[in-house]
Amino acid sequence: GGTFTDCIGVAPDGALGAVKVLSGLDAPVRAIERLLTRAGEPGAAGALDCSVRLGTTVATTALLARRGEPPLLVAPRGLSGVFDLGTQARPALFALEIDKPKRLHAAAIEVAGRRAATGERLEPLDVAAARSALEAARADGLRSVAIVQLHAHLDPADELALAGLARAVGFEDVVCSHETVREIGLLARGETAIADAYLTPRLRAHVEQLQRALPRAELRFMQSSGGLTGAGRFRAANALVSGPAGGVLATRAVARRAGCPRAIGFDMGGTSTDVSLVDDAPLERA
Repeated sequence: GGTFTDCIGVAPDGALGAVKVLSGLDAPVRAIERLLTRAGEPGAAGALDCSVRLGTTVATTALLARRGEPPLLVAPRGLSGVFDLGTQARPALFALEIDKPKRLHAAAIEVAGRRAATGERLEPLDVAAARSALEAARADGLRSVAIVQLHAHLDPADELALAGLARAVGFEDVVCSHETVREIGLLARGETAIADAYLTPRLRAHVEQLQRALPRAELRFMQSSGGLTGAGRFRAANALVSGPAGGVLATRAVARRAGCPRAIGFDMGGTSTDVSLVDDAPLERA
C-alpha cells in the first residue's frame, strides 16, 4: 500500500505469520525477512524457494500523486487534441470555469497515414517524418512513448511500424494502444495506452527490484481483474486497482465462510479508500 505493506506467510507445515512494515520498493523483501526471523529461521529472502503473490498500489498511488514518467503521444495527423478534449463531460454542467486534471503525456506528435474503418489503406504512413519527430522528442529527454492510431484494433500494422521506429531511436518504454486494449474507440484505447506508458516505467522498476531480491521465488502479481499474472506480463494498465481487487476477493471469501451471501468491503489506505459490494445471490430483474 501507499503507507504500509502487509505480508502474510505460510510455512511448509501450514503455520501462519504476519508482519506490517512501512512501504517502499523493498518492503516485500523486508517483510519476508522479518517473517523468517520471527519463525526462528533468520536469513536472506533471496535464498528462499517460495511463491510470492503480490497485490500492489504502486501504479494507483503514482497516478493519484502524478509521479509517473510523462510520455510522448504519437497520434494520427489532426487528432492529438482529442486527448485534451476527452469526452467533454463536465463535472459541473453550468460552471464557467472547469479545472481539468493535468494531462499525463508531456508532448504530442502527429503522423500522417490513415486507414479506413475496414482496414484499407487511405494514406501512406509517413515514416521519414515520424522518425524525425521521434528523434527530436528523444533528444528532448522523453523516454516513454504511447502510440495511438486510428482503427489499430482492426489492423495494428501502423502502430507496430511506429513502435519499431521509437525503439530504434532510443525510447525505453514503448506502448501501442492495440496491445493494451484491442477495442474500437480511439479515445478510450488511447487514454489507456497513455496511462500505461506513464505508469509502467515506475511499476517495472518495482518488479525488477523484486526479481533481483527474490531470484528463486515464483512471483505472481494481482491484476485489476482479480487474477494473477507473471512478472513479464504485469502492466500498469492492468494494475491500477489490483490492490482493491484483492480486497474484494478477500471480502467475498470471509463473507462466504461466515455464511453471509452479501457483504460490504471497506478498504482504507493512506492515499485512497475503496468500498465494494459483494452479493453472491442471483440478481433479480423487475
